[in-house]
Amino acid sequence: MTPEELKISIFHYAMQGKLVEQRESEGTANDLFDDILKIAKKDKNVVPIQDDDIPFEIPSSWRWCRFGEIADCSMGKTPPRAEDVWWGDDIPWVSISDMTDYGHVIETKERVSQKALEEMFGAISKAGTLLMSFKLTVGRTSILDIDALHNEAIISIFPYVDKNEYFRDYLFYILPIVTQWGKSKNAIKGKTLNSKSIENLLIPLAPLEEMHRIVAKIEELLPYVDRYAEAYEKLEQFNAKFPEDMKKSILQYAIQGKLVEQRPEEGTAEELYQQIQEEKQRLIKEGKIKKEKPLAELTIDKIPFDIPESWKWCYLGDVFSHTAGKALNAKNTNGTKHKYITTSNVYWDHFELDNLKEMYYTEDEIDKYSVKYGDLLVLEGGDVGRSAIWNLQESYCIQNHIHKLRPYVDVCIKYFYYVMMFLKLTGSISGRGIGIKGLSANALHRICIPLPPLQEQRRIVAKIEELFPYCDRLVK
Repeated sequence: MTPEELKISIFHYAMQGKLVEQRESEGTANDLFDDILKIAKKDKNVVPIQDDDIPFEIPSSWRWCRFGEIADCSMGKTPPRAEDVWWGDDIPWVSISDMTDYGHVIETKERVSQKALEEMFGAISKAGTLLMSFKLTVGRTSILDIDALHNEAIISIFPYVDKNEYFRDYLFYILPIVTQWGKSKNAIKGKTLNSKSIENLLIPLAPLEEMHRIVAKIEELLPYVDRYAEAYEKLEQFNAKFPEDMKKSILQYAIQGKLVEQRPEEGTAEELYQQIQEEKQRLIKEGKIKKEKPLAELTIDKIPFDIPESWKWCYLGDVFSHTAGKALNAKNTNGTKHKYITTSNVYWDHFELDNLKEMYYTEDEIDKYSVKYGDLLVLEGGDVGRSAIWNLQESYCIQNHIHKLRPYVDVCIKYFYYVMMFLKLTGSISGRGIGIKGLSANALHRICIPLPPLQEQRRIVAKIEELFPYCDRLVK
């Protein structure tokens, strides 16, 4: 149950006579109604109450009546906007935006002149008057803490018989619900009630002293509703974050070697690492890649956590060759047109490739900037660090701000994709000043990663993809 639903249920209990006990010594609603009839204005719009009109049962000491039978009301006005003579700094003028649900009006955004009061309104609503909106935001109630006027979407309410504002306070809490029973018509910007429907609103009438006790009980309970709302909000925030936090935890266990067991028969990461380095040297020798400046040796202070003995810490640049995309240049017309992807096409684990644009590429550039099946693409611009594995047979080029990572030897690309996701989720990679502030080629190469044996990489990915759907089910 939401806090608002809890609050409404309290008001429903109040209107049904279930919030406080009835006391014979306090008389009946018929006694109060008889007193009202002695001074009330005759209202031609009020229609008799039929059995089918009654929404629920009320105590025998209560009675149903129409709003027009128990209270008088007055509607406000809006002076002509184009005539400055009606507007000024003299009299507070209330619009619906100045009112809050079950609140008090202590100031207004606009004021009208003394001339408007005297010649257009005639009377002012005094502090303590109950206001209710009946257009657009139907049924919003507030109490004036200042003498004021109001617009034509609001009524001032004056119970014919009251004692110490008991009846006013009772109406203050029940009218927002009662108005939902009234016959409303569609307005241009929302819902509205007319004067006849207002006067025929059904009111469950209780003795005045019981109304006082009902209001006291409501005001005793509302602070608990507020506390519940605070706890509810915290729980909602927790629930909203919980699936993502669960994914973070799963990924953290994964890259710490705690998600699946280690198996000696699968070899070690050191063996895999040596295979990578041998292949890298072969490609350099054959002139297929350039020799790079060696990365600094990994020292203890760069290692964030312990990993299994069969694993190895290394740089991302140790495992992958890297190419950044080509910058746009509208003046460059060398080569032939070729479709390219930008940061707006790359999303976590998928691509959106509608309306791809074209740019001129030479044959060498097409070879250099094209993606092929199994490449890991990582954003340098836009949502920095967002990654996806190219899983299509089509080959497009990449624009700058996208990094293309291609492994030197057979590895489980999805494992490294999940490493990037973990770094992103934990803020280790961000374009907003947390962790790695950007993702240049150098920064990408120097990302320190835990390397498991190949078969364990695959088992880690399988376990992640077994568990992630459970996290997704937790998303509301």
